[in-house]
Amino acid sequence: SRYGGVKQIERLGPDGEILMEYAIYDALRAGFDRIVLIIKPQMLQDVRGLFGDRIEQRTGMRIDYAFQTPDRFTAARPELAQRSKPLGTVHAVLCARDVIRTPFAVINADDFYGRGAIDAIAAALPELHGAQDAAMVGYRLKNTVSPFGTVTRGVCATENGLLRKVQETYKIQLGADGTIRDTSDAGAGVVLDPEAIVSMNLWGFGKSFLDEAEQRFAGWLTENLPVNPLKCEYFLPLVVTELIEENKAKIQVLRSTDKWYGVTYREDKPLVVEAIARKTAEGQYPENLWA
Repeated sequence: SRYGGVKQIERLGPDGEILMEYAIYDALRAGFDRIVLIIKPQMLQDVRGLFGDRIEQRTGMRIDYAFQTPDRFTAARPELAQRSKPLGTVHAVLCARDVIRTPFAVINADDFYGRGAIDAIAAALPELHGAQDAAMVGYRLKNTVSPFGTVTRGVCATENGLLRKVQETYKIQLGADGTIRDTSDAGAGVVLDPEAIVSMNLWGFGKSFLDEAEQRFAGWLTENLPVNPLKCEYFLPLVVTELIEENKAKIQVLRSTDKWYGVTYREDKPLVVEAIARKTAEGQYPENLWA
C-alpha cells in the first residue's frame, strides 16, 4: 500500500530484472541448487512467465512453487478459508514444508540483500541440524532506512554472537539531521543507535524447525488470532524469540556491512535502480543475469 503497486515484481535491473532475481543469482553463486517460491496460486503463470521458466531453462536450477492459501494448516479455524490477508511469514514457510528436505534459508521477495549476506547464510546452513540451531543475517540499522518515510524493522538484542530478542519496531524515521528515531509514540521520537543490528528476514533454519513452527502456529490460531482474526499475522521473529526465551534455540547472528536496498515507497525506486546500475557497471552483476 505504501508503494502504490506490486513492488515484488517491479522491474529494476538493466534488463528488466526484479529484486528477487538478484537474490537467486547470488544464491546460485553461493552454492544453492534449489529455489522455492511461495506465492498465491493465481500468480503462478505470471511468475513463471516473468522469470521462473527463464531461470530454470538457462541455469538448470530447479524452482518449486508452494501456494500460500488461508485454508492450509488452519483446520481448527475453518472460517479463515475466506480470509484475504495472508497469515504471516510462519504460515508462508509452513506452506512450503512439503518441498523442504534440507536446512534452508528464507528471504523476502522485495529486498536486495547483497552477495555477502547470501554467502554468509549459505556457509552457516550445513551446521544447522536441529530445531535448536538457526542463523540470521543482521544489518546495521543505518543501512536499512528510507529517506522517504517510516519503516518497520526487527531491532535485535545480541550477546556473544547469539540473538537474544527481536523487537518489532514500527515507524522508524530517518530525520533531516541524520538521526534515526522510533516515532511510534507522540513527540519527536526516541533516538535509535544507527549501528543497532536489525533483522531483514534473512534466516537459516534446520529442517526440523518446521515441526516447531507448525506446533506454535496451531497454538497461535487458537490463542492469539481471535484478537484480530482478519488482519493478525504470525511472523518468524516471534517464533524465534519464543524459542530463545524457552532456551530451546541458539541463533547465530551473522553481521552484514552491506547496504540493504528495497522499495518501500515509490520514491525509493530511482535509488535502487541507480544502485543496481552501479553494481552492474562495477562488474558485480552482468547486464543480463540469465544470458
